[in-house]
Amino acid sequence: MSADDQSPQAVVKMYTTQVCPYCLRAKALLKARGVVAIEEIRIDLDPAARSAMVESTGRRSVPQIFIGATHVGGCDDLVALDQRGGLMRLLAAC
Repeated sequence: MSADDQSPQAVVKMYTTQVCPYCLRAKALLKARGVVAIEEIRIDLDPAARSAMVESTGRRSVPQIFIGATHVGGCDDLVALDQRGGLMRLLAAC
């Protein structure tokens, strides 16, 4: 088994802004869990992306995190998922 086979390769999409400490914390946690690529969508630079985020999540705050097709929520939701042991399972399933 190669090193690439051991780390999660889930598609992770995160709506962010430049000056969001929660976005940085969420990215750090995901990277610590082996995520090598995060599709970052900067809503502070793209008003249409902000509208799409609100429409798809019902939330206005960042980050908003998707792992595969699953909307995880924000940073606190991601941390809680990780503490319950669900983050690695979700990453492995995608």
